[in-house]
Amino acid sequence: MNPVAEALYRTIRQRRDVRGQFTGEPLGPGVLRRVLAAAHAAPSVGLSQPWDFIVVANAATKAALHAHVQHERQVFAATLSGERAERFAEIKIDGVLESTLSLAVTYDASRGAPAVLGRHAIADAGLYSVCLAIENLWLAATAEGLGVGWVSFYQEAFVRELLGLPAGLRPVAWLCLGPVTHLESTPDLERHGWAHRRPLDAVVHHERWTPSPTEAEATVGNGTGPPD
Repeated sequence: MNPVAEALYRTIRQRRDVRGQFTGEPLGPGVLRRVLAAAHAAPSVGLSQPWDFIVVANAATKAALHAHVQHERQVFAATLSGERAERFAEIKIDGVLESTLSLAVTYDASRGAPAVLGRHAIADAGLYSVCLAIENLWLAATAEGLGVGWVSFYQEAFVRELLGLPAGLRPVAWLCLGPVTHLESTPDLERHGWAHRRPLDAVVHHERWTPSPTEAEATVGNGTGPPD
């Protein structure tokens, strides 16, 4: 394997959704610019580049988002019981206050409209483009030795008002970014026993979709599979 490919695969394996390892130290010179440039280099449907990146370093803004996230955590926790509730109680869901800064990534469906080449049949293609930019950003940050955490415990309307987003601009991700003490070798949700990765062979299909052996057994067990 050539060195470039090896470095890329290593970065992909190292990438983690960081919550508790942020140090709060400042970013090195030019680092944020490089990471954002990597995100902006992502492919996009019709070359619409429908993303914007809002850099949030203000302590009051971060505190407001954090308080909202904790409220949404309580809402979700109220839906759990038993072992699931106990496991969730041990899981940290954000690093908003600990990280150096936050990045809000938005989607503008009007960018390049009305004739966005390639979006006429798949309306969500623009949203997919924003997700590609986020993945570019994440890998670039990992390569720089930084951590990234995607915060998903928020209501879009709250973030829209908090950041003064104009109508039509959708907040897709709130990302925490900054130096970290380390990147965990195992994802947090696996370490806490909340979920486990599926093996590659369970999700690879050839020519047509077919259920994996486990899914096939579950389908038969539910009485929805073919008769014996």
